[in-house]
Amino acid sequence: MWRFVSYSNLLSSFHSHFPFRVFSHSLHQFIPNNFNVDDAVFSFHRMLTMRSTPSIVQFNKILGFLARTKNHYATAISLFHQLELNQVKPCIITLNTLINCYCHTGQMGFAFSILAKILKIGYQPDTITLNTLIKGLCLNGKVHEALHFHDHVVAHGFRLDRISYRTLIKGLCKMGETRAAMKMLRQIDGKLVNVDVEMHSIIIDSLCKDKFVTEAYELYFEMIAKKISPNVVTFTALIYGFCIVGQLRDAFGLFDEMVSKNINPDAYTFNILVDALCKEGNLKEAKILLAVMKREGVTPNVVTYNSLMDGYFLVNKVKMAINIFYTLARMGVARDVHSYNIMINGLCKNKMVDEAINLFKEMSCNNIIPDLITYNALIDGLCKSERISYAWELVLEMQDNGQPANIFTYNSLIYTLCKNHHVDKAIALVKKIKDKGIQPNMCTYNILLDGLCKGGQLKNAQDVFKDLLIKGYSLDIQTYNIMINGLCKEGLFDEVEALVSKMKYTGIIPNAITYETIIRAFFYKNENEKAEKLLREMITRGLLVK
Repeated sequence: MWRFVSYSNLLSSFHSHFPFRVFSHSLHQFIPNNFNVDDAVFSFHRMLTMRSTPSIVQFNKILGFLARTKNHYATAISLFHQLELNQVKPCIITLNTLINCYCHTGQMGFAFSILAKILKIGYQPDTITLNTLIKGLCLNGKVHEALHFHDHVVAHGFRLDRISYRTLIKGLCKMGETRAAMKMLRQIDGKLVNVDVEMHSIIIDSLCKDKFVTEAYELYFEMIAKKISPNVVTFTALIYGFCIVGQLRDAFGLFDEMVSKNINPDAYTFNILVDALCKEGNLKEAKILLAVMKREGVTPNVVTYNSLMDGYFLVNKVKMAINIFYTLARMGVARDVHSYNIMINGLCKNKMVDEAINLFKEMSCNNIIPDLITYNALIDGLCKSERISYAWELVLEMQDNGQPANIFTYNSLIYTLCKNHHVDKAIALVKKIKDKGIQPNMCTYNILLDGLCKGGQLKNAQDVFKDLLIKGYSLDIQTYNIMINGLCKEGLFDEVEALVSKMKYTGIIPNAITYETIIRAFFYKNENEKAEKLLREMITRGLLVK
């Protein structure tokens, strides 16, 4: 296992060989359009057997081609070893290609051993060498090691370029360390490199995804002040940020601003806005935006239509969703697993389980593999339609297909057992899944508590409730409402009052369901005065309109 501390001597050697700067090399490598991996390997071997061995430049073309061809890094590494066996001397480009291959196969120890080889041979490492190593570390989740390597390099007088810092900033953001990325941006700005739109856009995107939209917008204005022009990526990131925090007016304001700056929105930009409108149930505006999208020459894709289908299900326009799904093929748009998931989930929620089953079967005919979401949606639909035996069959099928059921799958089954008064079986199932290492969530416990209360096992429900409190679970309003309902049915109003007080003490405010449950119980027990007092309190809190 390699460690960065062991590189201090290597970096000192690096500095003593080349104390001031690094150079970049580039090579135009012509490869025929119909050239494939087999051709590359054959050509490589043929060149090795030639009486007069070709220049390393010719070998570099093939190694470079393999390194750019997905999942053929190991082939390139193997061919490099054959070069060594045949005593063909590599150049810096060859070794940079090899470093890249080791990085992509997660072999960072070997990647750094090639840096040592470069120094040993007496070559000058270039910016590509350093950038490839930094990118490799970030690619393999070793961002802090990449920063440590950066510090060593800079401390020994080497200058990195914008690609280096862009890679580090992106790595920090991917790790959720957006603040550190912003700090780096400000530290390097005008000192080590001139920061650019890409660096800003990476951080803006990360801030928006974490819902720090105000800070992202401030960084956008910093860009403008520095006369760095935003691009489509910058605007799209901000638009997404405003959409996920529900500020659609601001999102569309930015959309207008980007158009006014002659920055053309792409399909991703339009899709974000279409999806946001659909999630609000505003299908009319979504269709208008779709028309604008087409008019501007941006072709809607499967993501666009998936959002529309989802939106139509949201507003209970099931036929419109079905119509879009079946017209996609005629429009030349390939449906994906998400398309089927939306349809299966929407159909199940509208009690059209047979239609959902047919679509599920159709997936295999179209070579689309169901995922966890597909199975969970269909299992939930089957459970709610009392077809639990079929649901269990799907659970077994999931396991056979390498997609074991999760807590969301089991929650559907537990809910059905409780609904059908099989609470003991539900409890047994919870114990069984815990033994498998699947941890119940609050939804699981809420289902069980509700089942126990409705099944006349209030004492057991109270024991479970107390156990959850002791174990530090974050109980929500639904949990308290379930317990309040159970206590009200037994007429235990003193305990109800104590529970409401406890609930308020923990910072959970009673909602309309809480009040309605207690008021209904008071009226049922002819405690009319207490019921009317709570009604007035509801009105005061704005939970009930007069």
